[in-house]
Amino acid sequence: MRHVNDPAVIDRLMSTPGTWAIVGLTQNEWRAAHAVSLTIRDVMGNRIIPVNLRGEDVHGEKGYARLADIPAQLHPIDVVDCFVNSARVGDVVDQAIAVGANAVWMQLGVVDEAAAERAEAAG
Repeated sequence: MRHVNDPAVIDRLMSTPGTWAIVGLTQNEWRAAHAVSLTIRDVMGNRIIPVNLRGEDVHGEKGYARLADIPAQLHPIDVVDCFVNSARVGDVVDQAIAVGANAVWMQLGVVDEAAAERAEAAG
């Protein structure tokens, strides 16, 4: 079954300030995550947490290599925003479930139906 996004959930995520872990956010200004993360932080008013393989800091925000590395005082993680390719997103979704994230956002073109079903089943 193909996952369908609930417009009410999207509206809530876009309008309620919270903490967004942005997986795949690096210092590479040519990647979409770089500019989108500034909008999420500076326009939407959310806290952002960069998550990337090197754990590098981005936009002056402390970075982490994995979702599990994010300290408890930065929880709850309201949204895990996935800027990784479809082959890697299943692992990110499983990490999001493990840390108790409230929502997973797969960017346009990032598709893993089984991972979406696991996230939905986890609530």
